[in-house]
Amino acid sequence: MDHHIRSASKDDAPFIAWVMQTAARSHLEVGVWDLAFPGEDAGRLEALAALASTEQEHLCHWKRFRLLEIDGRPAAGLSGYENAAHGMATLGPAMMEACSSLGYSQEEIETVASSIAPFASTQYPSPDGIWIVEWVATKPEYRGRGLIHHLLMDILEIGRHEGFTRAQIGYLLGNTPARGAYTKAGFEWIDEWCHPDFEAAFGTEGAARMQRDV
Repeated sequence: MDHHIRSASKDDAPFIAWVMQTAARSHLEVGVWDLAFPGEDAGRLEALAALASTEQEHLCHWKRFRLLEIDGRPAAGLSGYENAAHGMATLGPAMMEACSSLGYSQEEIETVASSIAPFASTQYPSPDGIWIVEWVATKPEYRGRGLIHHLLMDILEIGRHEGFTRAQIGYLLGNTPARGAYTKAGFEWIDEWCHPDFEAAFGTEGAARMQRDV
């Protein structure tokens, strides 16, 4: 099966929105974006596309994504970033920028911010100085073909080229296929981070970290 991996462009924001929603849901019914932007998928995907298109660069920004195409159409995607440069400290301002661009009031923006608190309850660590891989997802019709392995090898090579020596990836507990795919890519389980508030919101205890040398 022929495939092509490329950097995302701003025009890919709708697909990136789908990747982020799908990755966040993992194997569960809801993910963090369902809490942030409740309602129908169409409205949530519009908000995530706006988030991917902000001036502020961050871990959800289109510039951080690599896409794998089949027959010229995006089939899978993921992002790579370093926490100090594009981590949570940059995501907050970007969320405000995206919500403002969609006409949210200040009260609505504050509601979005407070609604995702359960996601942070585990205090899952994203250390500075490590190449972090995030938002990993494949279109349903292309699953089971090893596309994610190709993307993982690609994003690890980019991290190596940028001078990183260690990479990190995570998965929600219970997502056995994700752990298997990451193990195949050379990642090893490090630890798990759990909290009752996380389990109440999402239906699983928390998340696990995996790391490998780059």
